[in-house]
Amino acid sequence: MRITEQTSRHSNLDKMTVSEILRGINDEDKTVAFAVEKCIPQIGQFVEKLVERMRGGGRLFYIGSGTSGRLGVVDASEIPPTYGVDNAVIGIIAGGDGAIRTAVENAEDDAEQGWKDLEKFDISDKDALVGIAASGATPYAIGALKNARAEGVLTSCITCNPDSPITVACEMPIVAAVGPEFVTGSTRMKSGTAQKMILNMISTSAMIRLGKVSGNKMVDMRLSNKKLVERGARMIMDETGIADIDFAKSILLKNGSVRAAIDAHKNGAR
Repeated sequence: MRITEQTSRHSNLDKMTVSEILRGINDEDKTVAFAVEKCIPQIGQFVEKLVERMRGGGRLFYIGSGTSGRLGVVDASEIPPTYGVDNAVIGIIAGGDGAIRTAVENAEDDAEQGWKDLEKFDISDKDALVGIAASGATPYAIGALKNARAEGVLTSCITCNPDSPITVACEMPIVAAVGPEFVTGSTRMKSGTAQKMILNMISTSAMIRLGKVSGNKMVDMRLSNKKLVERGARMIMDETGIADIDFAKSILLKNGSVRAAIDAHKNGAR
């Protein structure tokens, strides 16, 4: 039996108080970071190769179904506003965008559709693909990885079951064995948390290595609301010694990004 399908270590959940339920969930969640920590060498090896491809104009694709697919879409959707990069990271979910909100029946069981969905983006051997599947047995993701690998795409996966089919469908598997879920088989819990953590690690480390962070600041973030303008202005103040936040905001808005504003100020522009 797959680890993700094994019986919960906690019995009689329906007899527990709310406090007992919450403490049980939290106790299980505490183990996730340790499971992810064991994957750091594999994550690192993949990121190194991913960055090489992205420096050459390649893109990072995520593909999955259900919770796994949604997590990939979320991570991909956060890259443009955070790092000012469009179409560098693309998330694809079985059943299309409608499946982000509503489950699409049997979409994950089609072993050919994943590659068809990727072909719509003209995926090539310059790109990288991560298949996300807690069970490690989702035909949609596995089929996509097999086809992508045959076409020279760099392939990896994020799963929570060692030796599952998806780990042999890709070149660089990442396996976070988080153990049985608090609610038996509910992989949106610990497995989903592990997947989210690993996605954060992949995309964040790649963007840092690609120069989208200066020091510890998101200097290319999109100025899409007042909060981000305020944050950007304070970044400029920290970097340049400007004491007037209104002035910092003015050069930020004039130049369009923290990076551009700092460069302009250092070069004497106002």
